[in-house]
This record gives sequence, C-alpha cells and structure tokens, in this order.
Amino acid sequence: MANADSNTIARPEIESAITMQLKTPLGATHDLFQLLDGCQRDADALIENDNNTECMALCGRLLAGLEVMKGTLKAPLPDHLIKRLTVNNINADDYRCPISTDSETLREYCVALTIVLLNHQESAEQKAHITGMLFEMVNLLVDDLKAPRFIDTGEGLAMISGEKVSVIH
Repeated sequence: MANADSNTIARPEIESAITMQLKTPLGATHDLFQLLDGCQRDADALIENDNNTECMALCGRLLAGLEVMKGTLKAPLPDHLIKRLTVNNINADDYRCPISTDSETLREYCVALTIVLLNHQESAEQKAHITGMLFEMVNLLVDDLKAPRFIDTGEGLAMISGEKVSVIH
C-alpha cells in the first residue's frame, strides 16, 4: 500500500526478482544440486545488487543454503545425482578443481566471506572485493561439486582417480 505522502500506487502483484527468489523455499529436502543452484543464484544476485537491505537478505539466504549444504555433503549421494556425476570415458585432468582443497573447506570459505558481508564493517571498496571473491568461490564450489567424480567400469563404479567405490558421499 502507498503511504499518505506518496504519489505512487502499491502493486503487490509486481514483485522484484530478488523478492521472489527470497520467498523460494529452502530446506533439508533439497538435494545437493538444488542447494548449489540456489547458492549460485544468491551469489549472482548479490554481486549485481546495490540495495543494502536486499544484500543483507541475500547474504542471510546464502548463509542458510551453505549451512544446509554442510549436512548434505556428509550424507550419501542419491542415485539420481550419482548418475549425473558418472561418465563412461574420462581424462582425469579435465575434471580438476583449480584450487587444491576439499569441498567442505571451500564451503567454509564461502561461509566466512558471507559472514564478513553480514557484519557490514567493510568499506564500499572492500565490500565490492569481498562480494566478488564470494561470487568466485561459490562458482568454484558449484563447478567442483557438479564435476564428474565416477566412471562406470562395467563392473561397478570407480572414482575417476581409479579407486573402487563402496559407499558414495
């Protein structure tokens, strides 16, 4: 609703893309790829946004997604994701993460950068750099976790590195 001093009419049926994104449910029922997609959308929106309130909301949502992901990374992968992460032929060098750390550490880096932004103590220039770094780290995390990990040997699954797989996390 418009306030008494306003000459604009409120139009509740028109919502910003950010508002709709923030209303999208987020929870433990999401699989790893759904969480990654949500975090990537939040990071994309964050880097393009100058509205302080929306940035804080996006940071809060990104942090929530990263925290839900913490448990998801420890759980066994569902069959449909195993299929998406499995290839028949591979050159192992094609699927190397550009940084030499595990996905949980990379997730923690994203959490730390998000918390720095939520604390809101940085200068405008620092905020731009931190937001850019967070955007890059989230995209690295997404690329790393969506990269093929398994090869179908005909006798079962093996890690791309060659070791046999018994339980898949």
